[in-house]
Formats: sequence, C-alpha cells, structure tokens
Amino acid sequence: MGKKTFKRGDTELAVYEDGQGLAVVFQHGLGGDEAQVAQNVSAANIRRLTLECRGHGASSLGNTRPFSIPMFAEDVLAAATAYGFDRFIVGGISMGAAIALYLAHHHPRRIAGLVLVRPAWTFAASPDNLAPIRAVAALIRSHPIEEAKRRFIVSDTGQRIASEAPDNFSSLLGYFDRPDALTFASVLADIAADGPDVPRSSADALAVPTLIIGNQQDAIHPLSCARTLADVIPGASFVEVTAKAIDKNRHFAEVQDAITHFLASKTIRSFVPS
Repeated sequence: MGKKTFKRGDTELAVYEDGQGLAVVFQHGLGGDEAQVAQNVSAANIRRLTLECRGHGASSLGNTRPFSIPMFAEDVLAAATAYGFDRFIVGGISMGAAIALYLAHHHPRRIAGLVLVRPAWTFAASPDNLAPIRAVAALIRSHPIEEAKRRFIVSDTGQRIASEAPDNFSSLLGYFDRPDALTFASVLADIAADGPDVPRSSADALAVPTLIIGNQQDAIHPLSCARTLADVIPGASFVEVTAKAIDKNRHFAEVQDAITHFLASKTIRSFVPS
C-alpha cells in the first residue's frame, strides 16, 4: 500500500492507494488509521484508497475548526477525485461508516456501493453511545493526563464499559495514551458530538447495494445501530460477526469474508462501471 501526501487547504493528509480491481474507498474509525482498514478489508481484487483523516495517522490537524464528519467526508471525496476514483464503492468502520453514509447521500453519482462496519451513528448527532468519548475528551481537557485517565477508569462509565465491553474500554484508554492526547481531544469532542447529516428519510431513499456489519458486546457501536440502518436502507444486507471482545482474529476474518463476498456479488458488480 503506497503512501502519498494530499494537500487540502493548510492540511497535509496521508493517502494510501494501491491494488487493481474494483474501486473501493474505505475509511478508518475515530483514532484509527490505514492499518485499521487493512485489518478489515482484504486487498484481493480491489483498488483501495484510504485517507487518514485530519489528526489521524500521518495527517496534520490543520487550522479549520470545528472538526466534523462532513469535513472529513469532503476531504475523502477530494482525495478520491484527485486519484482518479470517479465512481466507487465507499465503506468505513465506525466514524468511517458515518463518512461513507454521508457520501452515499450527498454525492450519489459517485457511489456504486456502500459498506458500513460497526456503525456508531444512525441519523442523529451526538448519540448517547458516544457519550464515553465525549467524557474522555472533557477529562483530557480538564486534568493532567494521568489524573484524567485515573478519573475515567474509576468513573461509573469507565467501570460499566470495562465490564460490558472490554475491547471498547481498551480503545478509550488508548485516547489517553496518545502522545498528542491534548490536541486530539478536540477531534474526539467535535466528532462524537456530530452526525452524518443523513436524515432517516434520505437513508430510506438510498439506491445502491449496501452491506452492514455489526456485532454484540460493543457499547460504542451498538448492534442496534447496525440493525436500524439495515432496516431503513432499501435492500441492505446485514451480517452479524463475532465481537472483538470475544475473539479479535475471528472478528477480523469474518469482517473480511463478509466484505469480500459482498464485493464479489453480482449485485454490486452490476452497479460498478465497466
């Protein structure tokens, strides 16, 4: 996977583009990077582009505030255009799924298929399931980092997630351990308070092949989010996979398998330009 730099305004964004086959643009989650996408998406028979969003991976933060899902999505679309992805399958994990949903609604001519992995949003901004991320951001901004982390661990929210969804708990603690934790807290706060800007009525009108993947034992990405989207988006396929909290290797293998089968299906190929 070749890394390149894409300039957008005052921001330097890392772009990874490689492979041959179906054009696929796939985005990471909040705090993730290209490596997260590689864990979830097989490289076989696709030409994949992934943009590391502002403040993620090797991409700079830039000076535009607040951060938002539409901002990140328009960055992705600009990079796709620059690298010759005219019409493509768009997908993502968590925040990446929200970016993909935004693009499918706001730029339908460009989108040939939609893949939503462990979505954390349905249609409203600032959902309750993202309150722990907003709490982490507030603590980082208000206390020295070790004190902030300790306060979260002993909080009711921290204790609940540690018990119910240990993989989520590990990810949340990772936000405190970032070397750029204080500056990245702005990204956490802004994105967790935002939404994909896609009303239910618009999702109900989407007209592209869609795959939605969810799992249980996940407090940040409730299975109910995935099921709701699968119920609303016409003809969407829904696949439930093993939770990362149970078996990470099995989780990634099942996600890769579901995406590979979807991309190989006659339905999706009929929407992709020859």
